[in-house]
Amino acid sequence: MFDIEALRLLDAVARAGSFTGAAARLNYTQSAVSRRIASLEQQAGGPLFDRLARGVRLTPAGETLHQHARVVLNRLARAADELAGIHGGYSGRLRVGAFATANVALVPGALRAFRREFPEVGLAPVEGPSGGLLRRMREGELDVAVVSDYPSGLPYDDEVEIIPLVEDELLVALPGDHRLAGRESVDLRELREETWIEAPPPGRTTRLEEACARAGFAPRATVRIAEWTGKFGFVAAGLGITLVPAIAAPAVPPELVLRSLGDLAPHRTVYAALPGAPLPAARTLVRLLSEAAGQ
Repeated sequence: MFDIEALRLLDAVARAGSFTGAAARLNYTQSAVSRRIASLEQQAGGPLFDRLARGVRLTPAGETLHQHARVVLNRLARAADELAGIHGGYSGRLRVGAFATANVALVPGALRAFRREFPEVGLAPVEGPSGGLLRRMREGELDVAVVSDYPSGLPYDDEVEIIPLVEDELLVALPGDHRLAGRESVDLRELREETWIEAPPPGRTTRLEEACARAGFAPRATVRIAEWTGKFGFVAAGLGITLVPAIAAPAVPPELVLRSLGDLAPHRTVYAALPGAPLPAARTLVRLLSEAAGQ
């Protein structure tokens, strides 16, 4: 196969019309150019240049190889530009993971600002639970992710950089006709007889259990519903109540009310996660996520 440097040399000689001119352009010696072209001609199976009294001229075989060389060299130059864009943060593709409630407002707001700043960067959003997003990042599938320690903590991963974005209060969602719906805030202890709707990981203590323990009771048996639309439907039907992160408040149906649990309110932390060698575009998105979280 022809090596790239030999093809560049072929192009330089063809453009300059002489070995001497190509040598000056590429900072080679004239003898080095002659040797490299002779080696390339041996690979090509015959002469690529006619040696003239003054300079050289492409043979038909040289014309053919030069045409292909220009295509290859142009494609490589384009690839170099695209890679520079990716690493410079202004083109390419950014794979962005987020957990479900982060996609209500936080992530879309940051992505909108990012797209205005870097319209040439393609965005590839991925949704999933925080633990799964961290695993996918470790395996090289994500460039940046938004994760949280809800419902039961965030697994430690020394291959991933974690940047705190916001401390998010967990509110209680009640049906509009609930006996406590008219309050501005609710004491968690008044909910000791309620059925809670959530889907905790097996064998792990949740934020709800921790908050109820501080209030002096254990939550009643929960209804295991994982999707937020399902949780809202069950609450609206009066089948239980659920915790809703404050950043997800815009997605709550109007027939439900959100109330703070005051001093006993559980909280979670929302983080941005980056791989060990993040793209500049990913760093920029983390900045925009931080700005969006602070609004």
